[in-house]
Amino acid sequence: MVRKCFYSFHYTPDNGRASQVRNIGVIEGNRPAPDNDWEKVTRGGDDAIKKWIAEQMKGRTCCIVLVGSDTANRKWINHEIIKAWDNGLGVVGIYIHGLKNLNGETSTQGNNPFDYIGFGNTGKKLSSIVKCYNPTGATSQDKYGWISKHVENAVEEAVDIRSKH
Repeated sequence: MVRKCFYSFHYTPDNGRASQVRNIGVIEGNRPAPDNDWEKVTRGGDDAIKKWIAEQMKGRTCCIVLVGSDTANRKWINHEIIKAWDNGLGVVGIYIHGLKNLNGETSTQGNNPFDYIGFGNTGKKLSSIVKCYNPTGATSQDKYGWISKHVENAVEEAVDIRSKH
């Protein structure tokens, strides 16, 4: 079953890496707004951004957070994670620091974004429930291969985890 997913990622440094993952093809994903459209959205302020995110999440079953070096604890990443969870979507993270960007560069591993979000009023962090995978392998190709092989199962597991919480 091909799932429809929302991708959350830090655009400027990770767009090329995110594009690789979105193009794997086993998951149907949302397309990011072209730069001109995104500028229009951001000019509308926080309410316009929230509305755009909500529209993009409609009909999705999972939010895949593509975790780069500076993804964790960003305002809109946190908003997307919380919105997805509150809307009943599965949520999963995949580290992408080992994938090469458009300039052929990799980056350092960032923090787990789910460590910055509480799980209700339990005192726990969302990271105690939501998984964040670090693809194995020594090269960008190895890590891409891992993601390609495992992303579908990671999404199914995230949807299952969400259904139990």
